[in-house]
Amino acid sequence: MNGYWYGSYDGTNRGQMVVELDDSGDHFSGCAYLYDHDPGKPGTFAGIRTPNKERSQRLDVVLLPLDPVNLAPTDWQQIKDQFPNVDFPTTAQVNCEWTDHGFTLAWKTNIDTSGTARLPRGRAVEPSEYVSKPNTTWAQFKERILTLGHYRYMFRGQEQPWRLRTPFHRTGRGDMHRFFQVDVQTLRRHLSAHTSHFFDFRDDIQHAAFLHLIQHHGYPTPLLDWTYSPFVAAYFAYRKARSLGARVAMPAVRVFAFDKETWCSDFPQIYNIWDRRPHFSILEPVSIENERMVPQQALSTFSSVDDIETYIAFIERTNGKRYLEVFDLPLDEREHVLQELRLMGISAGSMFPGLEGACEELRERFFKPQSSENR
Repeated sequence: MNGYWYGSYDGTNRGQMVVELDDSGDHFSGCAYLYDHDPGKPGTFAGIRTPNKERSQRLDVVLLPLDPVNLAPTDWQQIKDQFPNVDFPTTAQVNCEWTDHGFTLAWKTNIDTSGTARLPRGRAVEPSEYVSKPNTTWAQFKERILTLGHYRYMFRGQEQPWRLRTPFHRTGRGDMHRFFQVDVQTLRRHLSAHTSHFFDFRDDIQHAAFLHLIQHHGYPTPLLDWTYSPFVAAYFAYRKARSLGARVAMPAVRVFAFDKETWCSDFPQIYNIWDRRPHFSILEPVSIENERMVPQQALSTFSSVDDIETYIAFIERTNGKRYLEVFDLPLDEREHVLQELRLMGISAGSMFPGLEGACEELRERFFKPQSSENR
């Protein structure tokens, strides 16, 4: 039941619904967001806490309207003048059931409005459906990417052809409200002793820079790392990959090329942490306290969506455009590729300035990768 759920709802009102849930041990907790198709009605927020983990639940929830400006939950008295002739409910009784195929909800409010929703299970854990041109060599990859406009495209390297998902969603978590209100605030308190800059989260630029910083140091966030350099992306694809016999089934690493310029031209970019409507937005944060950002030519994407690949593929089918291209590069070219990248100045020492990066670079130089039997 934990994770990200998205679909439409029907009833007294109609619209789009997002449910984000975390596994909280002996129960599930999270939030639901309803976005009414009628612009004359506000969206709705509901906090969720199940009594247990049974597949059928009956819940009593408190409802709050979403502020039409910032989309954050607010008090009805604060915004009711903006919605004349609208009666907003304050509570609802909800019956919900989840299966291996989806999440079903039905509710009735204290003002006798009602609704139902069936939210299908996402495909984020399934194999990627994007296919590379067969037998793409390193030489063919270089020939192709050098035809792509510099700064028009952004690139991402992965040691496996996983679907595009943020590190936050890969952990199985879904409640971004909890992430921003608990995780991020706690991280700021703990990390302030290690940074010379105190991040002011009232400033969107500093908030984004903080997220980018913790992401670059291993904390799972709703950001996804990209780079302007296809060669840096190739380095990250090959960096942790090994020529293991156990990987015969998929003897390749993957590099994504995304048409950033066209995407940003076609769609508004959303940076509001309260906006849970599906989006995939390009983020270029400033490098406050982040010395890795410049050598990695780094930028990020911010998304509320778990299965980013399916979302992009849907947009491509709808628009008749191609934004995303993938390259699966042979794993057995790893040593040759990393040697060539080192000659370009792309190595652990340059990508991760400091003691850790220097040691990794020298380890790569003096120790050969081990087979799975020796690890």
